[in-house]
Amino acid sequence: MYKINDHVVYGLTGVCQITDIQKDSIDDEEKEYYVLHPVFSDNMTIKIPVDNVNAKMRKVISKEEALSLIATMPDQETAWLKDNRERSEAFKTALKTGKSEELVKLVRTIYIEKEEMAAIGKKLSKSDEEILKAAEKQLNEEIAIVLDIPLDKVVEYIISHVPTAE
Repeated sequence: MYKINDHVVYGLTGVCQITDIQKDSIDDEEKEYYVLHPVFSDNMTIKIPVDNVNAKMRKVISKEEALSLIATMPDQETAWLKDNRERSEAFKTALKTGKSEELVKLVRTIYIEKEEMAAIGKKLSKSDEEILKAAEKQLNEEIAIVLDIPLDKVVEYIISHVPTAE
């Protein structure tokens, strides 16, 4: 069970803080709910039944896991699928997992393809760009929270801490 003030990743919403655990009655049935507030957006409140958090909500990774993830970024495998529909489905599935490792693979795959396309004067499709932005948002929010750095400094931090190949 999560506690008040815990940071969690909730679906595609991103990093949220549990600000309360409340009991509400709906249809004469009393249920307990986590009250979540997205950390990087203050215009939303989310209530999730305590007994229904399953795969949509997970605790943020630890600081050690974040540092390890950053250190292994250059080693993450990439798999660009040529078929637009297949690629879109695979990317959306990876994004929905919310798992940091999957997000790193996703971002790295799209970045590599983006660089290769730029070299020949082409651009990514709009859907690939949107998936890249969503994956970066989720990943950067989680890293910002666990490493206690401003969100706008995460990319700079990653770049300065990713090992370079020699």
